[in-house]
Amino acid sequence: MPGFFSWITGFFKTEKPSPPPVSEARLFNPAKTSEPGETPDVAQTLTLQLEENLFCWLLDTEPSKLNTERPSSSTALDELHSRLINNTMEEVPRRPMTLPMLMRVLSDEGADRQKLTEIILGDPALTDQILQVANSPYFRTGEHTIESVDQAVFVLGMNGIRSVIAAAVMRPMMAARNSREALFAQRAWRWGLTCARAAEFIGKLRKEDTSALFTTGLLPALSYITISRELQHICRAQRGTGDPDTTLITKALTRYQWMACQLIASEWNLPPKYHAYLMEAERPAPDQVQTTLSDGMVIGTREVLRHAHQRNLPEEDIAKIVHLTQEQIDHVRKALKAVLSEGARS
Repeated sequence: MPGFFSWITGFFKTEKPSPPPVSEARLFNPAKTSEPGETPDVAQTLTLQLEENLFCWLLDTEPSKLNTERPSSSTALDELHSRLINNTMEEVPRRPMTLPMLMRVLSDEGADRQKLTEIILGDPALTDQILQVANSPYFRTGEHTIESVDQAVFVLGMNGIRSVIAAAVMRPMMAARNSREALFAQRAWRWGLTCARAAEFIGKLRKEDTSALFTTGLLPALSYITISRELQHICRAQRGTGDPDTTLITKALTRYQWMACQLIASEWNLPPKYHAYLMEAERPAPDQVQTTLSDGMVIGTREVLRHAHQRNLPEEDIAKIVHLTQEQIDHVRKALKAVLSEGARS
């Protein structure tokens, strides 16, 4: 009676526990451990709240509309995933023609100012973009208008002009193509610049490569624009409409934001250091002491939402997420406040 004995012995077998599901890498993935007296998941709870607040602002919606169940969205997400892993995305921004030359010069600490100026002047469109960005509130260092590339390099210095060039190169790719996209693109650009500058400020405190951190800090915002536009193509093909709903966009951004960042970095042949910064922010090691990009994105997001009068985290909660002293947090926040306030007056 093998069947009977199998049935009896089944009561005494110890079921092998199923492996825990792999956690999805979110926008903010702090490696920081909880302080004494805090619950273990306090950092995760706070970062998920911050991410939700950001999505509500970017998509101009309410929290209840971010996660409405829509069965039809799975086919669009499957198609997006397929395009990402097979590198068949239609909306991945093309690498700017002058980027390879600029990267070589900007990565050279002994680069000559005149040589850099000549490369920029060789691209009239880039020249205009750089002057616009250099005179924007995010970079303007005084009341006087910067009227030439040479003056911009002189006033901002090599480190400053590196960030201006990165912003100028990416700015056209974040421009809105239609009225529906306008608000999202505008807010994504403001958010990206604020996070990039925050990462730059923190990198300066830690004596890291501020230029690489600034450029990498812009990539999440650019990936959001890329994913949103790609979904429009997919929805037109699958549903006959180019308007993906809020829930679909939220799920796509949450699931594929880092994959899109890495794809853009690869398409642009950015150095390995940039990929490493992205990976540290996506999957920080449990014993990682600091993640500059992630810390910059947390503080940058918190400050841009505060300035926009949106739902936010209390100031005292920031220290529970980032790897910075209170003095360093105050320093970065003060610098970002000045930038955002100047932008509001412009």
